Amino acid sequence: MNSSGMRLRKVQYLAQEIMDEVNRTQEERNVELLNLVIDNLSRAVVDVTDPSGHYSLEYLENKVSNAHSLLFNKKIETRMLAK
Repeated sequence: MNSSGMRLRKVQYLAQEIMDEVNRTQEERNVELLNLVIDNLSRAVVDVTDPSGHYSLEYLENKVSNAHSLLFNKKIETRMLAK
């Protein structure tokens, strides 16, 4: 697998973790946090679905990584506050 393929696999893995985390729990979520996560994912999708066929793998990685970090870092912060 080439470098681009490996990078896309990582993006796919992060996106799947986000979906699993959002669907896994029944706990209430901060609406502002979810809006930021959705914003990052939406921007990534818009870039990839550019009709001209031009997209930046770096931009895609950045947006999906940001969404992942927002969701999972907030989860860690919440756990630490609960202790």
